[in-house]
Amino acid sequence: MVSNQVESKIGKPRQRVKLAAGLFWADYSVLGAQIQELESAGADWIHIEVRDGAYMQFGMPRGGIDILEAARASTKLEIEAQLQMVRPTQEQLRQMMDAGVNLISLPIETCGETIVEHIFFIKEHGLKVGVWGWEGIPMQNFEALIPFVDIVEYETWYPFWKPPQAGHSPHIVNPTFGKQLKQLHDMIIAVGLEEQVDLMMDGGVNANNCAEFVQLGMTVAEMSSPLLKGSHGKLAPGNGDISNAVARVRTALDDAGEKFRTPRGLKG
Repeated sequence: MVSNQVESKIGKPRQRVKLAAGLFWADYSVLGAQIQELESAGADWIHIEVRDGAYMQFGMPRGGIDILEAARASTKLEIEAQLQMVRPTQEQLRQMMDAGVNLISLPIETCGETIVEHIFFIKEHGLKVGVWGWEGIPMQNFEALIPFVDIVEYETWYPFWKPPQAGHSPHIVNPTFGKQLKQLHDMIIAVGLEEQVDLMMDGGVNANNCAEFVQLGMTVAEMSSPLLKGSHGKLAPGNGDISNAVARVRTALDDAGEKFRTPRGLKG
């Protein structure tokens, strides 16, 4: 296990916009090699969706303890467990901590009245903590939680009834999404935490459109399709495809950070 060697970047917004590499489109037969290439190419942390199979009627669990442990053994980067679960328990949180995660992001919609309790339980155990929600969740549901967390994550919607297409993200970026992202940024500023709370756009962001969302306050871009999918399917490690994909995204994020951000936040 290498978690005690991790450089912490979560909850530290800077001029450089961070890249959270999602494993949704990973090839689990070569998972370790893909993670290592994502790390060496410039990803800032690894983002893993942990599903219980009941959340949103997904039907089957995904991203379990075995995947978290395999990821931890493969990288020195921070590892995020984004919970897509119905009412996660403290015992489940303990298991993820033992597996070596560094950030647990809680689903606002399904944690219910336990969410503040869970936030402080996670923080008391020395981990970073976030809250996340799908597009359409009322913005005020985030507001009361911002002072307690290290990152706020807002996710574009996904037409789950349609089969995915090779080379394309299945997420839909509605014209209203940017306005809502800016609302979250303004909430963070309102409580004086622009230098302490990251704002992630999850899904639908890529090298071509990321500058638009950096300008609105995004400090972290979560991507999976742009890093691990190509026109012919999943990208294999070791031939440069993953490194080239990360480099393209990294350049776009760096350029946007230089244009729209300072070390302390958005330019005026």
